[in-house]
Amino acid sequence: IIDLQQTLGMIVDACAFVSDLVSSGESVLFVGTKRQAQESIVQEAVRSGSFYVASRWLGGTFTNFTTIQKRIDYLVQLEERQLKRQFLVLPKREAQKLEEEIDRLNRYLGGIKEMTRLPGAIFIVAIGKERIAVAEARRVGVPIIALVDTDCDPRLVDYPIAGNDDAIRSIRLVAKKIADAVLDGKQQIQAEAYSADETTDPGEDPISTSVIPATAEA
Repeated sequence: IIDLQQTLGMIVDACAFVSDLVSSGESVLFVGTKRQAQESIVQEAVRSGSFYVASRWLGGTFTNFTTIQKRIDYLVQLEERQLKRQFLVLPKREAQKLEEEIDRLNRYLGGIKEMTRLPGAIFIVAIGKERIAVAEARRVGVPIIALVDTDCDPRLVDYPIAGNDDAIRSIRLVAKKIADAVLDGKQQIQAEAYSADETTDPGEDPISTSVIPATAEA
């Protein structure tokens, strides 16, 4: 049995952490590869401008990030060739294989294609299914926020959120709250930048407002 009052407090704590993290310039990676989580993970990650993994966690995504980056670079190169219509000069069978390779790589890497460094935190749905992602995040020191069901160990997570990780509505609710926290952090960055601009008057002439020394009088 899950006490929803405690769950609410966990969500508040997790969202506060995410908001502060993002406001400091860090990113969040959304992970949920089980069928019930895929749609919500992609939708909320895209809405908040975050990275995501919704098909399969590739071993080494964190612990062997250099190799993953090489696969991403290869994907980008293939897409550039396709965009430049270079596949048209290849034999039909070879061109088809390359197009299939693009689809395959995008299925696994499309959500992290722009991720040039490890994220500041990872949000996971169903830590039992995402054991490899949890192990890699703990190994490299990436904080973990997770929707944790009663059959999982919350001690593996930095910010556990007790809840049903099989129900689509539960997953959607928690993913939405984390995405809102990401957007709140980004708004804080924009507000700080706007405030900094406001303190500087672009029309002010530093020369005309400077004090003229007495020795400069004619």
